[in-house]
Amino acid sequence: MDPRALARFRTHRGAIVGTAIVGSLVIMAALGPAVLGLDPMTSDFTAGSGAEGEPVGPSAAHWLGTDAIYRDQLARLVYGARLSLAIGVAASALSLFIGTIAGMAAGYWEGRTVGPAPLRISPDGIIMRLVDIGLCFPFLILVMAIGAALDETTVWTVLIVLGSTSWLGTARIVRSQTMRVRDLDFVTASRALGARTPLVLVRHVIPNVAGTLIVLGTISVAQMILAESALSYLNLGLPPPTPSWGHMLLEGQRYFAGAPWLLAAPAGAIVLAVMGFNLLGEGLREALDPRESRT
Repeated sequence: MDPRALARFRTHRGAIVGTAIVGSLVIMAALGPAVLGLDPMTSDFTAGSGAEGEPVGPSAAHWLGTDAIYRDQLARLVYGARLSLAIGVAASALSLFIGTIAGMAAGYWEGRTVGPAPLRISPDGIIMRLVDIGLCFPFLILVMAIGAALDETTVWTVLIVLGSTSWLGTARIVRSQTMRVRDLDFVTASRALGARTPLVLVRHVIPNVAGTLIVLGTISVAQMILAESALSYLNLGLPPPTPSWGHMLLEGQRYFAGAPWLLAAPAGAIVLAVMGFNLLGEGLREALDPRESRT
């Protein structure tokens, strides 16, 4: 990162808070299971249940209490963080990859046609019409519809569904950035010297849109975490007993009056994760774009 951009990032309070939240979540997901040493799928019928068989609240044995069948809530939250972060990052990477390829193709060949004379087509026209059609459907509604149509849901199916339906906005942004870069003098000179299109895209276009992609990817992780939680909450995500924040939220709302910790823990984790990645993305946006920096 450019030193001036790094200086702007360090002075952005939201970015610092977002970095701290995201860093804490990553550490919790990476080291939490080993530190806790508890199985999120094993019920504790001794310290995990009260005198009348009800789940216990926060205690020395279970810091965030236990759920309805006496499983440690903190252990499930930690494993859920590992799952949510893995799906969020991987789905965002897939979304960025598809959106970048589609956006660069549309932007670079905007206003041009390719192919033999009788069958010449406009890559920009085809790609952007597909994007327009896809954006007619709200993202979460589209994801839920596809999730409901699947016979079996696994980590891979959730990841692919999220990644393959969320690239539309990225494609539009990358297209506009590519159109701006392709007409710059050094790109025109590179083409005049005989550089082929793939080399021009890799050497000149991608470096100039990389900052935008970093910001989009960071914010996209928050959207993926929220979407995965929504799928699990509606029983369209990973099936139980896999620890998932969305499914923990669904289970917790049934016992809100008597065991509020079952709802508060996953809800707080989702809010913190989404807020952390959004703050981090906002900080990166202002740091990488001097025009957005504060005066």
